[in-house]
Amino acid sequence: MDISVVIPIYGCRDALYELYTRLSNTLKKLTDDYEIILVNDACPQGSWEVIEDICANDAKVKGINFSRNFGQHRAILAGLDMCTGDAVVVMDCDLQDRPEHIGAMYEKLKEGYDIVWARRVDRKDTGSVKFFSRLFYRLCNLFTDRDIDANLSNFSIARKNVIKEQCRMREKCRDFSVFQQWLGFEAAYLDLESDERASGKSSYRFLKKLKLALEIVTSQSNRPLYLSIGLGFVFVIVSVLIIIYYLINYYVFGDVIEGWTSLLISLYLIGGIIMMFLGVIGLYIGRIFDETKNRPLYVVKDRRNFDKGAIDNEREYRTGQS
Repeated sequence: MDISVVIPIYGCRDALYELYTRLSNTLKKLTDDYEIILVNDACPQGSWEVIEDICANDAKVKGINFSRNFGQHRAILAGLDMCTGDAVVVMDCDLQDRPEHIGAMYEKLKEGYDIVWARRVDRKDTGSVKFFSRLFYRLCNLFTDRDIDANLSNFSIARKNVIKEQCRMREKCRDFSVFQQWLGFEAAYLDLESDERASGKSSYRFLKKLKLALEIVTSQSNRPLYLSIGLGFVFVIVSVLIIIYYLINYYVFGDVIEGWTSLLISLYLIGGIIMMFLGVIGLYIGRIFDETKNRPLYVVKDRRNFDKGAIDNEREYRTGQS
């Protein structure tokens, strides 16, 4: 297989036929040996029915149907586990990223790069979406010591060896772009125009983005632990300064209520430090708990048009035999 295209599907049923048509027309210009993998992440709009219809009419389109919603990045992983292309494209289903750009990205990949990322120019999103997106990546960059570009989406193309290494990473908390950048392969970037969403609304609201940022930070970096130590020292220093202030007030001016000062300072000092450290440690213990349960990252209910080799490929990754 020359090219595989992996697309997680959620909330964009009305755009699927257009997505398929534009993708097929683009890929046929590049090669006759391609596959399109559509992963239905339990879309509430009934997208699986559309995927089944497309698969029934085109054997080059393959479908994966999850038993429930497992999240966008696990849906991407399922497609990566079962793809067979020498070059693998990952993109979203909302048609903000143009399928026609795959040709330019594929040509750039053939120049010798391992990964080619599409960098969105003039994003067609609302001001709030852009703001929260920038805030999300700034938080991630601050606490993980990385430089993730807020204009990057999942739209990318990578060589098979990159995808193979990425599939070996089986952490519960996942982010496609963060994992791929962590691998360290040589990457190129193309500035490409994007369009408005063809269907549906983004499911990444503020609270969901904040939760994802916390998950990425606590799964990718120990920096918050070191930060908690620094904050602990700040609490101690502030408390010592307050103690000195009230001691001066007591011995010089005699203007202190007996017993109240020492009690208040002790409560703020000890309580603040304990709560802060427990909160940070609790996040990491939660990550450890999730990993030790060793549950599958996703559960497949149905498949369409996959051969035995692709299914065996997925089984190897899921059981850790690769």
